[in-house]
Amino acid sequence: MGLGPRLDLRQSQSLVMTPQLQQAIKLLALSNLEIETFIGDALAANPLLDVGAAPAEPAIGDASELPDPRATSLESSRVDQLIGEGRAADDRPLDIDPAAAAPERDTGDGLDTSWSSELRLGGGEEGPGIDERGALGETLVEHLEAQIGLVAPDPHVAGIARYLIGLLDDAGYLPVPLREVCEDLAVPLADGEEALAAVQALDPTGVGARNLSECVALQAREADRYDPCMARLIDNLDLVARGEFARLRKMCGVDEEDFADMLAELRGYDPKPGLRYGGESGGAVTPDILIEPASDGGWRIALNEATLPKLIVNRSYYVELKGSCGDKASRGWLSEKLADANWLIKALDQRQKTILKVASELVKQQEGFFRNGVSHLKPLTLKTVAEAIGMHESTVSRVTSSKYLHCARGTFELKYFFTSGISTAGGEGASAEAVKSAIRKLIDAEAPKAILSDDALVDLLKAQGYDLARRTVAKYREAIGLGSSVQRRRQKAIAAVR
Repeated sequence: MGLGPRLDLRQSQSLVMTPQLQQAIKLLALSNLEIETFIGDALAANPLLDVGAAPAEPAIGDASELPDPRATSLESSRVDQLIGEGRAADDRPLDIDPAAAAPERDTGDGLDTSWSSELRLGGGEEGPGIDERGALGETLVEHLEAQIGLVAPDPHVAGIARYLIGLLDDAGYLPVPLREVCEDLAVPLADGEEALAAVQALDPTGVGARNLSECVALQAREADRYDPCMARLIDNLDLVARGEFARLRKMCGVDEEDFADMLAELRGYDPKPGLRYGGESGGAVTPDILIEPASDGGWRIALNEATLPKLIVNRSYYVELKGSCGDKASRGWLSEKLADANWLIKALDQRQKTILKVASELVKQQEGFFRNGVSHLKPLTLKTVAEAIGMHESTVSRVTSSKYLHCARGTFELKYFFTSGISTAGGEGASAEAVKSAIRKLIDAEAPKAILSDDALVDLLKAQGYDLARRTVAKYREAIGLGSSVQRRRQKAIAAVR
């Protein structure tokens, strides 16, 4: 077989990530407010762009429809020649994974991909509203000073305790030696120790500690877990950090199972309890998507156009500039600006269609939540939504990133509707948020003199169909900001005195 040079022609299809396409994909992950900033920069850089009252136009002189987000990646990879002297604009869909292109398919769901959409679903009764999710505006100092009168009835000790509270750092630690504080205040060290003990008895448990070991020990005592074995473990946190578990297990004198439980308890404690109270109220969240019941029993889904300027191409200014362009460089610059303006309008319009398509599927999948509340929230993954609408999973992830949905139950991040599932007695999965809601309802309904322990919560949840371990219940309870039974008993006692 002879070797020699030759010429071959081959035809193949490949995905080329042009700068325009990369920018269009990035637009998916931006919220409406971020898009508003992006548009502001584009308006400053392109004289042909303008903000208009009418919906965005596809392109100058282009009567064809905008690209359908459900078209396949290969079919949409063609470029449309812009009318006039503009260069080609990248019209490919935004549903492209930078690592690998995933073709989309038309699901035939008939969803309206205009800037607003109506989704018709089954009926249901209106259930209880979701819990409010406002930011906590109380500072750590305010929270502690409100409790000090109950634990330090002596005005002298209470005054020292308030001074100590003012010295605490953001994490809740006392960074100044107690002896120096007593010298500054000209009080006996015994009074200072009594005042510090009062501060350390406040909620959240662990504040007023002078080091990490003391902070953790306070929380272990609160949980009634500070036995001699746990004390040795806490006294040797440096060995825990170095991972010398075999040595620690021998020092504590426990078997492997008990030592694993001790480590799990240790990891469950909060090393910086003061950070729960930032003292700054969170800014109001501006929703990107608005959902309201439709007259036919379905849902109307629309983008929040109050934060979404509508771009148009200034036709008259384009014609004026084109007539005054006498040289080739000027005409090339104008053509480039025209192509940029047309591309941006198309990319933004396709972004809106993609967002509405994902939001419509979310409402379909989580109809029970919108009808009856968080207890009807179902387990849902990005993959499930992606397969239902025929898009790539990475596209759904970008669409749901940093975007908020507003409905009658409140404002929620789109990621909120994607929850893990747990098994139930009936065989159907329940979302983690539904379990958290059930725990919150049980704790809210408990009497001050009959505080529910985690074991009691396990039994009550099992009666509702949730078969969970005690540690799982404790994890969910802590995730929603509810303290242990000892902490809740103290908080309700304080509330009763007030």
